[in-house]
Amino acid sequence: MTDERVLDDLLCFDLYSLSRTVTGLYRPVLEPHGLTYPQYLVLVALTRLGPTSIGEIGRATRLDHGTLTPLLRRMADRGLVALERDAADRRAVTVSLTEAGEALRPVLHDAQCHLGEQLGLTETQLIRLQSSLHRLADHLDQLDPVS
Repeated sequence: MTDERVLDDLLCFDLYSLSRTVTGLYRPVLEPHGLTYPQYLVLVALTRLGPTSIGEIGRATRLDHGTLTPLLRRMADRGLVALERDAADRRAVTVSLTEAGEALRPVLHDAQCHLGEQLGLTETQLIRLQSSLHRLADHLDQLDPVS
């Protein structure tokens, strides 16, 4: 089969392909600052949540603990976030932005603006799309995970 759209009938492929493409649209804004897309998500979450637990960051970003822990360590090594263990419960870690992390706020804003420009949708279309995606995510969150 020579058709480039061999997988057009697979919704899962559409979602996967769009996710990769949209994530890639952030690259020109994030790469000059040495940031990856998952790091961007963590930084945005921290600007909105303030100092918080790893679990809260995981819920906000939908990144699992196995991905998030080494990611946060690398970000701490770069001086973007601070990781502080709770004195009463050594297992609990609070994550907060450092001055270097705070200094990236304009970059985070620029990344979001860049995406909006690249998508070529009106504000109304963006709002509808995001609303539909939120409904789908909420629905999927209610499903029992497949074992």
